[in-house]
Amino acid sequence: MRAAPTILHLDMDAFYASVEQASKPSLRGKAVIVGGLGPRGVVATASYEARRFGVHSAMPMAQARRLCPNGACLIPRFSLYREVSDTVMALLRELSPLVEPLSLDEAFVDLEAGGVAFDGQAARATGLRLRADIAAATGLSGSVGLAGSKMLAKVASEEAKPAGLLLIEVGTEREHLAPMSVRTLPGVGPATGEHLRRAGITTVGELAAAGEDELVRMVGRSHGVGLHRMALGLDDRPVVAERDAKSVSVEDTFDVDLHDRVRIRNEVQRLADRCVERLRGSGHSGRTIVLKVRRYDFSTLTRSETLRGPTDNAAVVREAAARLLESVDTTGGVRLLGVGVSGLADYTQEDLFAFADALAARGEGAEAGAGSASDAGAAAGADAAGGDAGREVADAEGGQGRDQSAGREAGEGPGEGAGPGLVAGPVRGGGAVPGGGEGGLGRRWSAGGDVRHAVYGPGWVQGSGVGRVTVRFEQPGSEPGRVRTFLVDDPELEPSDPMPLVGDRVAGVAGRTAPERA
Repeated sequence: MRAAPTILHLDMDAFYASVEQASKPSLRGKAVIVGGLGPRGVVATASYEARRFGVHSAMPMAQARRLCPNGACLIPRFSLYREVSDTVMALLRELSPLVEPLSLDEAFVDLEAGGVAFDGQAARATGLRLRADIAAATGLSGSVGLAGSKMLAKVASEEAKPAGLLLIEVGTEREHLAPMSVRTLPGVGPATGEHLRRAGITTVGELAAAGEDELVRMVGRSHGVGLHRMALGLDDRPVVAERDAKSVSVEDTFDVDLHDRVRIRNEVQRLADRCVERLRGSGHSGRTIVLKVRRYDFSTLTRSETLRGPTDNAAVVREAAARLLESVDTTGGVRLLGVGVSGLADYTQEDLFAFADALAARGEGAEAGAGSASDAGAAAGADAAGGDAGREVADAEGGQGRDQSAGREAGEGPGEGAGPGLVAGPVRGGGAVPGGGEGGLGRRWSAGGDVRHAVYGPGWVQGSGVGRVTVRFEQPGSEPGRVRTFLVDDPELEPSDPMPLVGDRVAGVAGRTAPERA
């Protein structure tokens, strides 16, 4: 624990939904739900207006639509989210060299390392200035927590939501935590919470009073010791500027279970290519190839194989993934497929390319490695990734006919009504996809996707159906725009990249001098 509350935790408020509201003037103050629009889609983020109806992240999209029938249901636009995130993280790095990003919208900052705060008063002033800078640069709000440890700073930011700041003074941690639910503490999920409840422990104060020995008896030594320390507000973890990636992977969930073995094999090959593309983009290579298969009954199997050395060669990864698939029974149908590479390194063995060529020619296997494991899957929503990080967040852009939301069970398919004037049409991850359209009528357009018309300029898809696509023509900073309807094959309408959220304001903040040191 530190002697002053100089660890800052920033958590942007309803990040994806807030970005959508900021970039689409007609949605400001309205219920917005971002996620997969298909029958297996899940909610990635909901605006606070939608949360009043009970909508939350990781909820099946179908349930969210029932709870909030007038909400605008939109596909995620991760390229724009990353752009806004980069702006926010740049502001954090102006405060300190020690910034630990946890996701696109969340990070810890060591204010002492940056020399901007050594006591509570300076820390509070820094937090207030940061929130103002973020609002000026992006038009968005973030919640800030300040404390003498990472755990308490995160607790404080959660309490400060939305759009607030909370500082927990050093020395008051135990008193502050005591009345809170045990679920407030990191690592206390539903199962542990229920186990503690049956023992009569529902608050952090009761957890601290139980004592370390009793908690060790109840949940085991490792977990028990950790729980007791957290209940006392003790956390010595430092802010770490860089986190090494442990694996790179891609996954696709299918609207209809796959039964054809050839189709399944082709999908695995395609996923292997996408995984290698991402692997190379991150500047890594890896030794262990992992195949993930979720079957029709939600049971999830993983198979892995470790190579002689690290590789970023697509042929090697494809061959290994194909061999791993041979050991999996897909008779009943496949719901999800994934390919990953772990054991990452920042180099590739020089002779591995020759090994890859020989491997492809002979069809021989690499050395078997990590073995296999299987586990029973839970319901689709339970496996969804909440908030703004996870493998599917990155996967969503390249959908290849999939709507990969931040939830792991996102899918494609015709949607229900998505709010006033919003009808979620057939979904393809990432905007409009030429060809194949609705019943052969032409291109498919995704609700929320960016478009540009030769006459009317930039806009976004409000909905589609019966061979028509409805577009609202507006852009960040404009007044709510007019809605127009076109044929799905209108040659003057085409997909486009998202428009920058705030342009000039971002440039202005990025170019300013660093803040004065307290």
